[in-house]
Amino acid sequence: PEVSVQALNFKEIPVKGQVNLIDLGADSCLPWKMMAPIMTKLEKIYKGKAAVIFIDVWKFPDQAKRFGIRAIPTQIFYDKNGREIYRHEGFMNEKAIVAQLQKMGVN
Repeated sequence: PEVSVQALNFKEIPVKGQVNLIDLGADSCLPWKMMAPIMTKLEKIYKGKAAVIFIDVWKFPDQAKRFGIRAIPTQIFYDKNGREIYRHEGFMNEKAIVAQLQKMGVN
């Protein structure tokens, strides 16, 4: 299923039963603007294998608090059981994201 923030209830994040990449940032944040095309590409590549989700923390500040965000953007990787495995603050390039997903068993 297509995973987008609009379609999801925040309580359903992280999505159970699959690896999640949650990118918390803001539309007006320059590093996130640089990451947006990467995230869109990865969302297509990993459709059905991993949930790739973006949350705009300026539109949803309660989510920034919930995920303990100190800087944007922040990427959080969750395993299939919903456990946080890895967290990165700042711009994260495609190669690093793919390497982390592969380390978590997503091909």
